[in-house]
Amino acid sequence: MSRIGKQPVAIPAGVKVNIADGQVRVEGPKGKLEMSFHRNIKVEKDGDKAIKVTRPDDERLNRSLHGLTRSLIANMIEGVTKGFERRLKIEGVGYQARLDKKVLVLVVGYANSVEMPPPDGVTVELADPTTIVIKGADKQKVGQYAAEVRQVRKPEPYKGKGIRYENEQVRRKEGKSFATSG
Repeated sequence: MSRIGKQPVAIPAGVKVNIADGQVRVEGPKGKLEMSFHRNIKVEKDGDKAIKVTRPDDERLNRSLHGLTRSLIANMIEGVTKGFERRLKIEGVGYQARLDKKVLVLVVGYANSVEMPPPDGVTVELADPTTIVIKGADKQKVGQYAAEVRQVRKPEPYKGKGIRYENEQVRRKEGKSFATSG
């Protein structure tokens, strides 16, 4: 039995959960999310306190979907109550970010600045010109947008310049060493 899948998902106060037609809809203070689940997996409310996810048998596909479905539902509930956040740091002389009417504008060493509008349900804040804070209720959208922003200028290994996650460690390489011939 799946260790993750068999655990019930607690429904906190102020969160409405609706399960119908292979869809789970979660509504809370931070927004609304919905997800469709596989027809083999059974999702049901256990009163107003928890959601239980069960599978019909121990077939390989059903085993893999069991824990996944439970984790996705747990992330939806966490997203509409607390929300998710990714922080990015910009390293490099003259590298910075700014907001133009909710559109993130990156100045990271290219001839032109790079404009990146966030997807629906995702907000971008700047703690300072070199710190980008991406927030939202949908964990997948927040992570995907953060990865796309990082992709604009990945951290390079020689000087460490680029956009990185806040606690990311960049492995540094030694530059060219000039050998003296004698």
